Amino acid sequence: MTTATSLTSVAAPVADRRVQSASLASTSATTTYHRMTVDGVGVFYREAGPRHAPTIVLLHGFPSSSREFDTLIPLLATCYHLIVPDFPGFGQSDAPPPSSYAYTFDTLARTISRFLEALKINEYIFYLHDYGGPIGFRIISAHPERLRALIIQNANVYEEGFGAKWSSIARYWAYPKAHPEVFDAFVSLAATEQRHTLGTSHPERYNPDTWTDEYAHLSRPGQRAIQADLLYDYRTNVASYPAWQAWLRKHKPPTLVVWGRNDPSFIAAGAEAFKRDLPDAEIHLLDAGHFALDEKNDEIASLVLAFLAKQSG
Repeated sequence: MTTATSLTSVAAPVADRRVQSASLASTSATTTYHRMTVDGVGVFYREAGPRHAPTIVLLHGFPSSSREFDTLIPLLATCYHLIVPDFPGFGQSDAPPPSSYAYTFDTLARTISRFLEALKINEYIFYLHDYGGPIGFRIISAHPERLRALIIQNANVYEEGFGAKWSSIARYWAYPKAHPEVFDAFVSLAATEQRHTLGTSHPERYNPDTWTDEYAHLSRPGQRAIQADLLYDYRTNVASYPAWQAWLRKHKPPTLVVWGRNDPSFIAAGAEAFKRDLPDAEIHLLDAGHFALDEKNDEIASLVLAFLAKQSG
């Protein structure tokens, strides 16, 4: 009797989880992988979903690539056309030396904008994470007519969103040669792991292959110069925050914010700040870290699908 009772008590939540997962359709049947030369650089990208459907462009964070969206893509591709590029210097895209390609956020934004134009994608929903934020905001500031909706995942546009580590990065911006230890820490194996695991209450949900692969990429020849240039140029993003906030106030795009509230780098105040300029924004603070998809993939997919269904309805 005791055994039967305990088995029944275990089976019930398992059945509940199956019902919940069954309600969220998934398909990877249409995912394909491509390269295109833009600005003389080979840009790798993932594509999925029906091409006649509205397009979601997903822009990744540091030090990841389009791979960070691997588990999200099949859940969104049931309803939407997805374009997911690797920035130059990241993932499977080319990584020319800084002597032949300027690693600034202006340049990355220009390349990704031309990439979308080459694909003849002139209307899109942007999903922005981390470095994808300043790249995406540059693009939509130049082409506001192309944006249909905005999804933000731990992509900072407000200074109150900076965690404690940014004080040392600010010292690096002021005197980079005097603070090499800041950059060394930024690209270290410990920092690469902690971008995923720091603050999580569910470390067992995190695949260590993720950060070991990212660190292997950061350890490739030429990567230190590329990433040092981008970290130094990040100061231009902060200088652009007032202009981007004004853009939000003026254009008021439909906006969904899905934010890992335990992120020590881009803290929860950065998510809540969107309400100042977008009073109608839908904001969800999730029990997750900087790479919120690592443990909240299904929940984020459900929120995105529900949000976009409201826009089309």
